[in-house]
Amino acid sequence: MNLKSLTQPELADILKQLGQPAFRAKQVFSWLHKGVRSYEEMTNLPKALREALAREYPLYAPTAVRRQESQKDGTIKYLWQLSDGNCVETVLMRYRYGNTVCISTEVGCRMGCAFCASTLGGLVRRLEPAEMLDQVLFTQVDSGLPISHIVLMGIGEPLDNLDNVLRFLELVNSPEGMNISMRHISLSTCGLVPKIDELAKRKLQLTLSVSLHAPNDEVRDRIMPVNKAYDVSELFAACHRYFKKTGRRISFEYAMIDGVNDHDWQADLLAEKIHGMPGHVNLIPLNHVEERAFRPSTPEHLKAFIRILEQAGVNVTVRRKLGSDIEASCGQLRRKMNKKGDKSK
Repeated sequence: MNLKSLTQPELADILKQLGQPAFRAKQVFSWLHKGVRSYEEMTNLPKALREALAREYPLYAPTAVRRQESQKDGTIKYLWQLSDGNCVETVLMRYRYGNTVCISTEVGCRMGCAFCASTLGGLVRRLEPAEMLDQVLFTQVDSGLPISHIVLMGIGEPLDNLDNVLRFLELVNSPEGMNISMRHISLSTCGLVPKIDELAKRKLQLTLSVSLHAPNDEVRDRIMPVNKAYDVSELFAACHRYFKKTGRRISFEYAMIDGVNDHDWQADLLAEKIHGMPGHVNLIPLNHVEERAFRPSTPEHLKAFIRILEQAGVNVTVRRKLGSDIEASCGQLRRKMNKKGDKSK
């Protein structure tokens, strides 16, 4: 059992079994959420308790096997090795409003999106809440920069690991821990409709980011296999239900792929689909993946796409490209190490 996956009341139950008073739970919880690597760092705990915890509940911390920092914009990318030898990626991005960390929720991914490096090799396993929390904690510790925002857009499909993701959100939002506001958290999904509905019932004040990438079934079927299970119309219906339940507007992520989803008629169709739905479209210049044949849209096609959406009254932004000199897009660093035969998975 990893104590970092437990809430403070659950920690209190564990400590009670060890004969400890109730206030110890707050102390231990606070230490765990500061990014300590051993119980010996918990200096306000009795030595006997520190020894008992180390014996019964070993404390794990990830190891940064790769750390790359962009000379262009200060973006830092980490490849963290977990206790079982598997690796996940985390990216720290600096913005005017604060520092954002993009975390992984799984080792690998089973969604199979045709343009994504993270799906190469499939799903290895899902991350525990503590392993998600560690990415935030140790990125903050290593960089020395306070983390104010989190995006769950790294390796993996967050809604395919929903129970653990919900527990992570509860932990990172805790006033006794990192106390990161739900309004400062974005969660991405490729479109698992039943899970979107399940998330909506929680009425969390986070931002849901839907990886759309095509407004029609023919193209979306080809580049995103999930669409064969939950097509575009089902996905948009779920988005409407989500907004009705939560009152939170949705961000539609759209990677611009040359000759695939960047035609004028697709911009018109996208505007039609989004009409009347509070939210916006975030256009993403595609990051080329060596194993994939797709290329990013030309600047001319990108501008034309933006113009059509804006003329239709759609709120549209273009994602600022960060870390282009360090392979900061999702899955690239992990995949590169795997190809080299590194024993890190």
